[in-house]
Formats: sequence, structure tokens, C-alpha cells
Amino acid sequence: MRLSLSAALAAIGILAGSAVSAACGNTSAGFEQWKASFAQTAQRAGVGQRGLQALASARYSNGTIAADRNQKSFKYSLEKFMQVRGSATIIAQGRKRLARDAKFYSALEEIYGVPAGVIIAIHGMETAFGGFMGDTPVVSAITTLAYDCRRSDFFIPHAIGALQLVDMGSITAATQGAKHGELGHTQFLPGNALRYGVDIDRNGRVDFYNQSDALASTANFLASKGWRRGAGFQQGQPNFAVIKEWNAATVYQQAIAIMGAEIMR
Repeated sequence: MRLSLSAALAAIGILAGSAVSAACGNTSAGFEQWKASFAQTAQRAGVGQRGLQALASARYSNGTIAADRNQKSFKYSLEKFMQVRGSATIIAQGRKRLARDAKFYSALEEIYGVPAGVIIAIHGMETAFGGFMGDTPVVSAITTLAYDCRRSDFFIPHAIGALQLVDMGSITAATQGAKHGELGHTQFLPGNALRYGVDIDRNGRVDFYNQSDALASTANFLASKGWRRGAGFQQGQPNFAVIKEWNAATVYQQAIAIMGAEIMR
């Protein structure tokens, strides 16, 4: 079961032609005033009581702002990036995971067309296979970035998405994720989680902290972005551009392509 398409479209499209009346800011000073105004925008997007309560309890995240201003690893060379991010360990552990859960990954490829190596590489890169999924409340992180002037237009739809995920029971106000509000095993931004989430175990709830749901959702995201079944995913091949939809940093894309191939070798 996928999350509601109408809810997804509301989350992603809310900014078209509308603006939040409270000004953005680069310090915590105006955050509470901004939240009060943003609550009205959220209501117009269909956010319910639970989501609005989560917004009200959100706190300005200084750790999120510090992380946003200091993203050095994407400026490394490919060799340095792969060393820092532990590519050798990801490949070694990824091969073991593929051997152990071959039937699961084969089923994902059958449904979505995305090969196991790519999914496993993303899982390893993002959270060390679920070993660390973040230590910052998702709602606080994503609303801080929506308020922050640097990229507010990009993050506001994801803030709406996070509040709708609270309404749906996929996360709570206390759910922790990465410093930029990414959540779960593969670190979905909330708006993308809302739109591409898959309840692969059919328990009635999309849970990004459940490995099966998270990996199926990742495959669904890539398939929805144009993954071509059976086509290559190395640089210069058709599916390399789809990896860019997951992360815009070229060094990240290159690393996923290389590790994905090595895991399946």
C-alpha cells in the first residue's frame, strides 16, 4: 500500500503561488512567530490536529543549522569520499546481506526493476544499514530548515510532508532522524517519504524505520524517477542520472554506482 497520492500532491505542491507571511530568519529569534504563521499554511495544506501539535512543539535546531553550513564531505575527491564513508565495509557487508536476503532483493527488483546492489549501497551509505538513523527530532530539524532563509523554498514542502506523516502515524513529534530532517533506514526527506512510501509488509502502516518498508520505498522512488529495468547504472549509462535524483552530489552518485556493482559482483 502506498501513501495517499492526494496527500503527497498537497505536501509537494503547497508552495505554488502561496507564501508564508512570517519572515524567514537566520537565528532562532523569529522561529516561534514563524511557526504560528506556518501553522495556517499547514492547515490550508490539510494538516490535522496531530501535525499541528507536532509543529507547536518543534524547537529551533542549532545542530541542524551547523550541519547545513558544514557539508565538507561532498567536496572530497571520489577516492577520499569513498574512504571517509567506509565503502570497503559497505561492499563487504552488502555482499553478505545480498546472500542472506537474496529472495527479498529479487522480489524488489521484480516489482521495481532496481537491482539489489544499488538499494544495498544506498542503505549502507545513508545509515550503515540502519546502525545510525539520526539523533535529531525530524519535525524540529525540517521546520528549522523551512524557517531558515538559505533554502526555505526547498524545505517548506518537506516540512508540510513531515506534519502530514505525523497525522498519518508514520512518525511522531519525537521521531529522530538526520540533521536535515531525513528519516529512516535510507534517510528520506519527509515530502519524498510521503509520496513514495510503500507498505511492503502490508501491516497497514508505512514505517521508514522498518527495513523492508524503507528499502521498498527506496526502490519505488528510483523507479518513479525513471529507472530503466535492465539498463546500466554506471556513469554514462542510462540509470546513472536516476541516482542523481536521490542525491545531487556527483561524488555520491559515483560512489553508489561503484559500490552497487561491487556488491553484486
